[in-house]
Amino acid sequence: MKERKVIQVVQGARAVDGAGVHLTRVLSHSTVKAFDPFLMLDSFDSENPQDYIKGFPMHPHRGIETVTYLVEGLIEHQDSLGNKGAIESGCSQWMTGGSGILHQEMPQACERMLGFQLWLNLPRSEKMTEPKYFEIRKEDIPLYKGDGFNVGVISGSYEGVKGADPHHIQAMILDVAVDAEKSVKVPTPKGETVFAFLIEGQGKVAGAVYKEKSALLFSEGEYIEMTAAEKPLRLAVFSAPPLNEPIAWGGPIVMNTEEELQQAFDDLKEGSFIKALPQL
Repeated sequence: MKERKVIQVVQGARAVDGAGVHLTRVLSHSTVKAFDPFLMLDSFDSENPQDYIKGFPMHPHRGIETVTYLVEGLIEHQDSLGNKGAIESGCSQWMTGGSGILHQEMPQACERMLGFQLWLNLPRSEKMTEPKYFEIRKEDIPLYKGDGFNVGVISGSYEGVKGADPHHIQAMILDVAVDAEKSVKVPTPKGETVFAFLIEGQGKVAGAVYKEKSALLFSEGEYIEMTAAEKPLRLAVFSAPPLNEPIAWGGPIVMNTEEELQQAFDDLKEGSFIKALPQL
């Protein structure tokens, strides 16, 4: 079996988004081609509620899916479909923006807010699909226990342990915890874009040490192997087939052409972006 090698490293940078949420932005506009179909990755890690309590008030999405996962924390959400709920520690929310949705995500004060939000691009043929979402509760994320590591299977599968089935992009998302100086090997499908995000701690690949809050993009191959440094490592592993389609990205909306992007903003202005406005 051929091991994948690290071909690009993206170190997360501090940013402010929403109504004043301090976060670490890892993937964004400059990485879309290399990381296709993964668009954006934001990391949350704070013990100070003032960093995030203002949250992300009601805002639109079209043409993408958002995947939010919390290692620790609590985020209350509400959307234009009439849904209300909460993302708790060890839980995930997978939302399909599709043809258009408005939603808000409001983090609640807690001891620590630790997790990430990933934006997945939708293929051209599915960009205007019906908006929807599904929650992945902690009890729905099966755990594989290895020698010095655990793998939580959010979606896809790992060594025969199966997680959730996505509605659109068949992405594998794993929450991996590795003991100090121990290693984990992750089989990866051929032809897919594969990257790892170091949530907490430093990791080693082929002897090279990589910093916390960095994303490692891997070459083609059949597996990746990661070793924790002197301290335990928490990382997420992502894999999905690339779309190889043009991207027109404006704020929370991602389409294929500038004309489609402009139409989305026109729809917002005219009030035809979604079928029904939320009753707040």
